[in-house]
Amino acid sequence: MRAAGRILLSVAAVMLVTGLVIAGDEPKQVTDPNMDRIVQNLVIGLSIDNCGVEHDCLWLLGEMKRTEGIIRILELLHDDSCEPCRICAALALCRIGDPRGTYAVKCAVKDDPSPKVRNLCAYFYNEYVKQGTFAFVAVPEK
Repeated sequence: MRAAGRILLSVAAVMLVTGLVIAGDEPKQVTDPNMDRIVQNLVIGLSIDNCGVEHDCLWLLGEMKRTEGIIRILELLHDDSCEPCRICAALALCRIGDPRGTYAVKCAVKDDPSPKVRNLCAYFYNEYVKQGTFAFVAVPEK
């Protein structure tokens, strides 16, 4: 089986596992003995040149609050040309809560070239890291 196929199967397995385990507001600890292997495959999935796989891996790592791929997620936030990938990376970093990642998201609020990414980084930071850090002002439509 090709690497991308194995990653997609791992993503599907994690979605199944987390879907069964994360039922309320507070996620429960997964005690599956294969979880380390699944997380390792998700980290590998961050390096596949496929936006869908990257997005799923980012979302799942953020949902599980796993720091194993933090350096690759930081690279995606700073260097990826795909705007949705940078947005997913910012969300994952805020959900994970690692100080390196939250600082990078806070910096992206002023440094990212895309206004959409900057606004969503500010929103994610307010939502998951520290409320009230950024003020949002309604802009009337033209």
